[in-house]
Amino acid sequence: MVTIFLFILATGSSWAQSTDDVSWAKRVDTGSQVVTTMQFYFHDTLSGRNPSAVKVAQPQSSTNSLGGFGSLLMVDDPLTEGPNKNSKLIGHARGMYGQAAQNDLGLIMVLNYGFTDGVYKDSSFSLLSLNPAMQTVREMAIVGGTGLFRLARGYALARTYWIDPSTGDAIVGYNVTITTYI
Repeated sequence: MVTIFLFILATGSSWAQSTDDVSWAKRVDTGSQVVTTMQFYFHDTLSGRNPSAVKVAQPQSSTNSLGGFGSLLMVDDPLTEGPNKNSKLIGHARGMYGQAAQNDLGLIMVLNYGFTDGVYKDSSFSLLSLNPAMQTVREMAIVGGTGLFRLARGYALARTYWIDPSTGDAIVGYNVTITTYI
């Protein structure tokens, strides 16, 4: 069944319609569901005068864990079309992440990815998952959404594009696949 579906998508069958009004996402309507694929960049800035992520809680006692087990950060990170910070702004990731692992860098991510560009304007998806940040590619669960992503289910693959180890500032590339019902 998956092979047939992929063949139909690849050959441009008349029952699968694509909507491409932005360069960073593709939306395919199969008649019973919509599959959206996206590629964008998440800019997480902890340093400087205007950080996009700030620590809002930390454990009372000092901990020797790799990532500061128990620390919690609130974020309003820009999402861009490309990895350059001056690339086109397409939305924001807002919510929080915290260090949830004692022996490695495992971040619990509770974020809403809201979009401001094209047909996706005013739509968002919600990600709730563990981010094993030291892995080259991390897979995280998409558990819902609003607007075009209402009743969303899917996954995000995250890959660090750039990181400054002294500040924690990072740019992370996201490849996202979301399925919604029509």
